[in-house]
Amino acid sequence: MNLSERDLKVVWHPYTQMLNALPPIPIVRGNGACLFDEDDKCYIDAISSWWVNIHGHAHPYIAQKVAEQLQKLEHVIFAGFTHEPAVDLAERLLKILPANQTKVFYSDNGSTAVEVAIKMCLQFWHNRGQQRTKILAFKNAYHGDTFGAMAVSGRSAFTAAYDSLLFDVDFIDLPDSANIEALKSQISNLKSQLACFIFEPLVQGASGMIMYEAKYLDQLMAHCRQEQVLLIADEVFTGFGRTGKAFACDHVSVQPDVMCFSKGLTGGTMAMGLTTCAQFIYDAFLSEDRLKTLFHGHSYTANPVACSAAQASLDLFLADSTMENIRRIENRHRQFAMKIQNHPRIRSTRQTGTIIAMEWETRTDTSYFSSLRDRLYLYFLDAGIILRPLGNIVYILPPYCITDEQLDYIYSKIENALETI
Repeated sequence: MNLSERDLKVVWHPYTQMLNALPPIPIVRGNGACLFDEDDKCYIDAISSWWVNIHGHAHPYIAQKVAEQLQKLEHVIFAGFTHEPAVDLAERLLKILPANQTKVFYSDNGSTAVEVAIKMCLQFWHNRGQQRTKILAFKNAYHGDTFGAMAVSGRSAFTAAYDSLLFDVDFIDLPDSANIEALKSQISNLKSQLACFIFEPLVQGASGMIMYEAKYLDQLMAHCRQEQVLLIADEVFTGFGRTGKAFACDHVSVQPDVMCFSKGLTGGTMAMGLTTCAQFIYDAFLSEDRLKTLFHGHSYTANPVACSAAQASLDLFLADSTMENIRRIENRHRQFAMKIQNHPRIRSTRQTGTIIAMEWETRTDTSYFSSLRDRLYLYFLDAGIILRPLGNIVYILPPYCITDEQLDYIYSKIENALETI
């Protein structure tokens, strides 16, 4: 019995209808932008394994730092104890985040980082004796799959079974020149009830790499600040260079009150999440009344090995060569978008930083469950490229180490698919 057959007997895979799922591809090793199966076939990981791998697979420097940490301390409870990897990582991150971020709260993944942010903001008002319990979010948002994160995400087929259990959220359109003033008015009308506004800055990833302009987000954030609505920037996806700057919030002038991180945080090495906040948020929990404590934690909070992986990833991220690679990928994507934008099968192209998305023209279903999506996915797999179209939207989100030759190969296969699929 091969590994795929053994897997199907005992494993339940994410986002997968297991009744008719194709056998999973056994991956045995990785190197740079490539993953290799049991037969040593190379797959270019053009989506960074769900957007987490920013430096390439099996990076020797990260592996070295993880191995060193495993010889010292693998884990310790983080309530009443601390350790150097967690303190060092917090100190280093706060130096490159917006200047108002002063505290780091560790968790396990992007969804839990969002849960922490929501609880911080709701309890902030509770601790101050004000009943602000409503949350503002964008339509089509995606913030994770735990219940709080689902609640502030757009309602869809993915949440349908739980909709009656999710708390009410006020959803608004993405801002643009036509609606920005109306959105401000909507916020002003709700301000006495709003605890916070949570948003994916510049790019809504899971909804189809939907992109919007920084200047309108800046205006919306400024208005929320004026109306005393707390700001949560969900940078789980956009953080660590994806938008062309270190963080997507570096594109705006208004600083968020709370920020969420995961995915690229450890370079894709292991699970970790963290939430940062401004000093005044933290101060609202300081009290002789112990009921004003933030009652949240995880067994693996601030795991030393994960902190060491994150520090190693940060070392690589801050190297000049990484930003050079980000600029190179941006330029290559831009050139490719210009080349195909007038193709009759392309409805639109959009690009922010190292993210490029192409919306396929189709007469069939454009949802995540469309047959076009499946045909494209299998076509690229057969060509040795891992791309997971979001319905009729094909996107490329590669590790920063991807070569020009690998990008050219991906582009050529997309052009061929435009003619044949």
